[in-house]
Amino acid sequence: MKVIDVRTREEFMGGHVVDSINIPLNELPNRISELQNLSAPIVLCCASGNRSAQGVNFLQNQGISCENGGSWLEVNARV
Repeated sequence: MKVIDVRTREEFMGGHVVDSINIPLNELPNRISELQNLSAPIVLCCASGNRSAQGVNFLQNQGISCENGGSWLEVNARV
């Protein structure tokens, strides 16, 4: 599982899932090619699940298979 944290860099630096990649939500459109090269499953997370849901919707519309993990704390508990 590859975890993408769509929170801001500041939020990410305050705590994150080990080995996760920080790509703030507003940067997703510019990093599509990078995301297309990641192995599945791709799980997006944020603080509450709202931004990651937006990110999943955007990426799925770009043909990238991914899922919403919700809060990074929830994802952290699963890995």
